[in-house]
Amino acid sequence: MKILVTGAKGMLGTDLCEILAGEHEVVGVDLEDFDITDEAATREAVVGSHPELVVHTAAWTDVDGCEREPARAFAQNGRGTSHVAAAAAEVGATLVYLSTDFVFDGSKGEAYTEFDPPNPLNAYGASKLAGEEAVRQLAPRHFIVRTAWLYGRHGKNFVQSILKAAEGKDELRVVADQFGSPTYSRDLAQALLDYVVSGPLLPGTHHLVNSGVCSWAELAEEALRAAGSSTRVQPIPAAEWPSPTRRPSYSVLRSRWMELQALAPLRDWREAVRSYVKEIV
Repeated sequence: MKILVTGAKGMLGTDLCEILAGEHEVVGVDLEDFDITDEAATREAVVGSHPELVVHTAAWTDVDGCEREPARAFAQNGRGTSHVAAAAAEVGATLVYLSTDFVFDGSKGEAYTEFDPPNPLNAYGASKLAGEEAVRQLAPRHFIVRTAWLYGRHGKNFVQSILKAAEGKDELRVVADQFGSPTYSRDLAQALLDYVVSGPLLPGTHHLVNSGVCSWAELAEEALRAAGSSTRVQPIPAAEWPSPTRRPSYSVLRSRWMELQALAPLRDWREAVRSYVKEIV
């Protein structure tokens, strides 16, 4: 199968291109190839590639940046996605769109399934939800894949930042009252191949995350432990961490569709973090 991957040089895109290339013909594109906010350029790039499948990972994921510049967030994550979706539909390609746990407000108090209604608290979540809506309207055959708290070898991320911040420090202050589903980009890329590209999941909306639940503080503690660091974590409330962005307090994702099909979940987040840290330290 010929697969076009947008955001191919990003954290997930890099892993995805490497994994997909083992079984498929992969064309990876990024910012230097075309700007997804440019409708004509996007159409030319997508239609000209004649893909059977488009995996759209390109996005502006700077949460605080999106809050400061919402127009830019919606231009890239919303309107840009509509351009990709329309071009994929024109060439008859299936579209896979990567979305986020931040489409939820966190007020449910338990894990969100694919059947829960979104209600984003911030510009990033709202712009990604706009992308979801564009995909549903414009791409007849699509997968919307929500993931969360992504980290990996090919981009700046929370786990990497914690390990760097711990150098020469006895203690780090980390938010302890926000909970989510940390996900290793390599595991997500493999799951996309196994369950979406080559696998049993039907088109629609799906949640794909590493198993389990933790706070940012617990994630930091696991990363430091895996790295053999003696730095301690001081748990703090989110109110004490300076940020212009409201974040959901409990945006844990649950894959109800995988449960209904008795599919194996992604591995536990602790095991994934240990694997990642072992690779980078």
